[in-house]
Amino acid sequence: MDKVDQHILLLLQNQGRLSMTELGKIVGLSQPAVTERVRRLEEKGVISEYRAVVSPEKINLHVTAYLLFHSKDCDKFVQFCKETPEVVECHRISGQYNHLVKVVTESLRSLEQAVNRLGVYGDSTTLIVLSSPIDHKDLIPAIPDEQ
Repeated sequence: MDKVDQHILLLLQNQGRLSMTELGKIVGLSQPAVTERVRRLEEKGVISEYRAVVSPEKINLHVTAYLLFHSKDCDKFVQFCKETPEVVECHRISGQYNHLVKVVTESLRSLEQAVNRLGVYGDSTTLIVLSSPIDHKDLIPAIPDEQ
């Protein structure tokens, strides 16, 4: 990965709908050359997917919370999280708790219901998000030192 690949990745994280022609103009490459670079990044798994970022508030989901969760049966808990629409992220973590779960719901009442359903699988501490001064930052690819 070189500085051009790094530039391509930064651009695509912010503007995933850029055409290859536009992307090539910005990074100073022809459309076929930039297309080949993007294809290689996809094949290597550096670019894993493209998606739209949806504003939760615009679709009536006003409450976000993180649950520090200690599950009794990790496999059953993870399967339940996969099947539960309110659970939008689940991370295995170290320490007193073994999972960090992000839940997005319409209201505090629906959050309480989700927490109650999750409670069958263990104990949790709920952290309600009041605001998100930084809700997303681009990943800046590391370029290996040349030797």
